Amino acid sequence: MAKVLVIQGPNLNLLGMREPEIYGSATLDDIHQELAEQAKKFGVEIECFQSNHEGAIIDRIHQAMGEIDGIIINPGAYTHYSIAIRDALSSVCIPAIEVHLSNIHAREEFRHRSFIAPVVLGQIVGLGVIGYQLALQALVAHFREKNILHT
Repeated sequence: MAKVLVIQGPNLNLLGMREPEIYGSATLDDIHQELAEQAKKFGVEIECFQSNHEGAIIDRIHQAMGEIDGIIINPGAYTHYSIAIRDALSSVCIPAIEVHLSNIHAREEFRHRSFIAPVVLGQIVGLGVIGYQLALQALVAHFREKNILHT
């Protein structure tokens, strides 16, 4: 069974309370529950991890080597300045998809640049919670193409 690690960065633990006009009303638990249900339908195992600490995120990415087949990552604000998370993703050679609930390209100028985008399969922005579901679908398609997941 293919395994997907969902990594949530800083402040995402406050979803549902934090700026709902930007991030919506779904909580992190809501997002993870929906992903888990979708993953079952695809025959994929999902693990969810959230941290407000850059080093903890990097450590979890490193630990994923040899045990995880794909990563869905919302690095939060680390998107715009964490070369260390970028390097961790690049180093482990695990296919990953970057997700953002809001359209980072339509927000403040400092949010327009992603250090993560160049080292992942793709980036999904501005579609809210459905972005996570689309990321899982894209990873499943990638797994099938690479014969990691059979249906």
